Amino acid sequence: MGTHVRAIKVRDVVEGIKEYKPGRWIEGAIKLSSNENPLGPSQKAVEAVIRCARLISRYPETLSSLDGCGCEAELIQELAGRLGVPPEGIVLGAGVDGVLDTLVKLFVENGDEVVIPIPTFSLYETLVRLMGGIPRFLQRDEQRNFEVAATDVIEVTVQKTKLVFLSSPNNPTGDVVAEAELRAILEALPSAAVVVDEAYVEFAERSFVPLVREYENLIITRTFSKAFGLAGLRVGYAVMDENLAREYKKVAIPFSVNALGIAAALAALRDEEHLKRTVSLVKAERAFLLENIPFKTFPSHANFVLVDVSPFTSKQAFEFLVERGIVVRDCSSFRGAGTSLIRISVGTHEQNLKVIDALESLYTRRRHAQDEY
Repeated sequence: MGTHVRAIKVRDVVEGIKEYKPGRWIEGAIKLSSNENPLGPSQKAVEAVIRCARLISRYPETLSSLDGCGCEAELIQELAGRLGVPPEGIVLGAGVDGVLDTLVKLFVENGDEVVIPIPTFSLYETLVRLMGGIPRFLQRDEQRNFEVAATDVIEVTVQKTKLVFLSSPNNPTGDVVAEAELRAILEALPSAAVVVDEAYVEFAERSFVPLVREYENLIITRTFSKAFGLAGLRVGYAVMDENLAREYKKVAIPFSVNALGIAAALAALRDEEHLKRTVSLVKAERAFLLENIPFKTFPSHANFVLVDVSPFTSKQAFEFLVERGIVVRDCSSFRGAGTSLIRISVGTHEQNLKVIDALESLYTRRRHAQDEY
């Protein structure tokens, strides 16, 4: 075969971007690599999807509660009532990823800088680079359990800093931002938008949504993919200043959330019992994992735990677990995460027992190797 010469050229920045690699799935294995809901979606959400499938020939905004489905406006009203914020300050997107994509388009121009504490969700960096922005990475301190300090964030900002990304709880480390630190950042950087990604907030102790009323430079992003179990439908949203929300809508792709996603999200929101069961299970099983995993773990406020498998590499641990029918996340793909961290989604008790048993076998190998040495 000869060398292929591409007739059309993509932008230079695209050629330097790595393709996003989601958590792996292996048929027949226990999948604990993507932080999905171990209980699955609410049955009421499933029923809403089935009921509304007959209406998919219509655009989402033409549907309503009269159809038994709901529209964007109805979902936003429901969210506003539960969060205690004006509906005018809520926007929807195709998962939190879609919301983040629109936010970066809204704020970042060529040469602008964006502060990203690492390790964290890799999409932040990708979106910034696509807009010609410059990521300014801030290495999280493992000795502080990866928590972000306001002084460190403020220190790396410059005049061209347009955005700061703070994930709380953070993926893959599981830590949260302290309120005092967030307030200090918001007050020190009034001309920069501070995005707090709360994709996992239902498993934590608090949300920063109430602070949006105090700080117009604060934006909170959230999703229905994790606690609500709707990862396959891609429904996310953000809470922000009402004036900023109007500008956001100019940039956002129309109808980015499909009708079935809206119907399922409304049903999931109203099924409070399913959410309570999910959060209760995750918190109990998270504690179980943290207490019983033989390797070093870090405090987590999310639906996953971060494990340091030293002296093994994360790749070695990943492959060892795959051989035993368990798929976790090798964190070496996260910038700044090093080569010995794995992320394990919280599963059911039976699944978690198998994870612990497998990790104990790996740990025993380490002890034997040390004894032989």
